[in-house]
Amino acid sequence: MISETTPADVRLAWISRQEIALIDLREEDPFAKDHPLFAAQLPLSRLELEILDRVPRRDTKIVLYDNGEGLVPRAAELLARLSYTDVTALAGGLEGWRRAGLELFQDVNSASKAFGELVESRRHTPSVPAPDAKALIESEPNLVVLDARRFEEYQTMSIPRGSACPAPNWCCGRGRSRPIPPPPSSSIALAAPAASSGPSP
Repeated sequence: MISETTPADVRLAWISRQEIALIDLREEDPFAKDHPLFAAQLPLSRLELEILDRVPRRDTKIVLYDNGEGLVPRAAELLARLSYTDVTALAGGLEGWRRAGLELFQDVNSASKAFGELVESRRHTPSVPAPDAKALIESEPNLVVLDARRFEEYQTMSIPRGSACPAPNWCCGRGRSRPIPPPPSSSIALAAPAASSGPSP
């Protein structure tokens, strides 16, 4: 039987800046309705494909959870086959986190959206109303529009002339769909995610 890690121990690891991966094994829709702030959504259906990229060190402490769907035992078996050595289950699953009185959040990318709001409030990042952005896109030939959302969201819908450039890839130069002309020959407009995350009611 898989050993367990309590919600309090997960929180303590975060506070003390220990390396720990809290993985939500559900698909995106239920994850978006309720999850701990720093949980990583990696559904069982994609676990084998993505875990080595998402958690490259196989001795990282991994804590798995679901919401009663029975996903944790199968995920733990898979990770053991892939030679991960420190895999546990979150005691009580998502409901255990809630019973412990710890906060749950809605939407996806909650932490990055909160960080974006913090930067905007501290650095007073300029913004452009949608009608002005439309006029700028139509009139400025050298404008580069970067869409900072996840590629899946970009594929669903995007603004005209937008290029997929997910924010996590900026630091390593990945994720652009076409080269970005250097300043001052071009202006850059950033299409960022809506600040829609927040605690669950």
